[in-house]
Amino acid sequence: MTIEELNQIKKENEDLVMVRKLVKEKGEELAKHTQYRKQVLVCGGTGCTSSGSKKVLEALEKSLKENGLEDEILVVRTGCFGLCSLGPIMIVYPEGAFYAQATPEHVERIVKEHLKEGNVVKEFLYQETVHTDGSIISLSETNFYKKQMRIALRNCGVIDPENIKEYIAVDGYQALYKALTSMSPDDVINEVLNSGLRGRGGGGFPTGKKWMFAKASQGDIKYVCCNADEGDPGAFMDRSILEGDPQCVIEAMTIAGYAIGAHHGFVYVRAEYPIAVQRLSIAIQQAREYGFLGKDIFGTGFDFDIEIRLGAGAFVCGEETALMTSIEGNRGEPHPRPPFPAVKGLFEKPTVLNNVETYANIAQIIYKGSDWYSSIGTETSRGTKVFALGGKITNVGLVEIPMGTTLREIIEEIGGGIPNGKKFKAAQTGGPSGGCIPAEHIDTPIDYDSLLAIGSMMGSGGMIILDEDTCMVDIAKFYLEFTVDESCGKCTPCRVGTRKLLQYLDKITQGNGEMEDIDRIEELATHMQKSSLCALGQTAPNPILSTMHFFKDEYIAHIKDKTCPAGVCKSLIKYEIVPDKCKGCTLCARNCPVKAISGTVKQPHVIDSTKCIKCGVCMSNCKFGAIVTR
Repeated sequence: MTIEELNQIKKENEDLVMVRKLVKEKGEELAKHTQYRKQVLVCGGTGCTSSGSKKVLEALEKSLKENGLEDEILVVRTGCFGLCSLGPIMIVYPEGAFYAQATPEHVERIVKEHLKEGNVVKEFLYQETVHTDGSIISLSETNFYKKQMRIALRNCGVIDPENIKEYIAVDGYQALYKALTSMSPDDVINEVLNSGLRGRGGGGFPTGKKWMFAKASQGDIKYVCCNADEGDPGAFMDRSILEGDPQCVIEAMTIAGYAIGAHHGFVYVRAEYPIAVQRLSIAIQQAREYGFLGKDIFGTGFDFDIEIRLGAGAFVCGEETALMTSIEGNRGEPHPRPPFPAVKGLFEKPTVLNNVETYANIAQIIYKGSDWYSSIGTETSRGTKVFALGGKITNVGLVEIPMGTTLREIIEEIGGGIPNGKKFKAAQTGGPSGGCIPAEHIDTPIDYDSLLAIGSMMGSGGMIILDEDTCMVDIAKFYLEFTVDESCGKCTPCRVGTRKLLQYLDKITQGNGEMEDIDRIEELATHMQKSSLCALGQTAPNPILSTMHFFKDEYIAHIKDKTCPAGVCKSLIKYEIVPDKCKGCTLCARNCPVKAISGTVKQPHVIDSTKCIKCGVCMSNCKFGAIVTR
């Protein structure tokens, strides 16, 4: 592949892709230069696929054929658009009509009325994209998108991830050409250093420094690795990038190989990500066919290739030394450091390891320059950060915000607030290694240092929103159960310590806790932080310490008052029927699985607490709000 051939492919395809970015007047103008009158993008990410987007796609292709439109309408199965709670998602360009929660039944009307006759079916649109006068608002102007800045996610939901030509059309492989032909390895590393990019996998170590150390290490063989073993509960950032834009990771890893003097790379991705694995495999094969991987890339004499290694879902393999041990074919267990992987890593050779999101920033930094990238974000946290927004939030999905954006902006504006009129209680960031940000800190800017200052951490990017109905002791217990299951067991502080902490929380949530347990938890947590072999054990106590710090009153209520203020911990709640509200409809009694409710028709009923198993069926069936928890 020569630069002339690369630019020719870009020229031939860029109008096709730009129609999707420039809607209305400009989009319609660009559409005249393509063979397609309209383009329909259907989300093919895991979220929409699980919601039925495959059936929507099949119905669309069938209907287009029946209506004789298959040569006029381009159908693209793309990556995640971000608004996962609205899936399956279908967008029609050049209008930019955003059809939410699409069904095969909707498709027939959309094809006949919109694609054939030109009349948008407004009742099926995401209502935030419809102006009061009936006109369509660009997605970039909606509350969900307007405060986002997409760099890592720039091509997700825009291009066909299985078509390398569309990646080239949006400046793909221009950065690799620039690096190989006009920059020395030191130039590349300095550009990454000056950008201020820090690792997005959780630790936040400066990416340029890691590459610099690996380049300085002596050795004829070096490796570049990508961590796509995303294991945090509720996190799906890396998966979505691989599903929507796999070529950006391939390009970045090749640039990293050039910078440190490596000729081989490995992507370690969990086998539970079948769509990501499939699209990455296709992308690697296409990159080889076009000469972006393999021998003599761009005629520069530089060789580089990439292999995929599948992980079995072990959370500990997110730790760099455990990941490399697993790639080598051994049981995934961490090793003491130093030596660090930059000196002695995969197969005992100098190795660079970054996660998917980190690599997703590299090509843009090289192509646009470090000054551009470093102008985004805060003094110590440059650029943007991708978060998987979940929990008690209206707009569940994937967001990318400039560092320094406040938690309030993410929750109330981008996220659409807490549903059902509930109050925001806390945001859990950093997964099993992180902590909770309470409502009193809702105006905290999201960056590495600000989160650490209040006892949380950035982590890989999971952000779980909690409302007033959440028990913070139960949340701590949930994350601890996860780390107990995922501990590799190699070191005693983690193997024994996590189980002991879980025993304390079990004791507290069952109503058997003592005030001394709080001191015991803190003491044990301190020992684990200092003596565990890897970050899994060192950070495992964080969710408990964070919730104990900000929500100590809930721990005290569980221990002293033997109550769960949120009504979550079964052992500490009691179901009662309020006589004044009970109409005697008998619905609760008829649905109780253990016959713990008695009473006659049109008379207040009573719950026998000795029989009650606290399943909550009675409360969910009561239409009068007569059943409460104490």
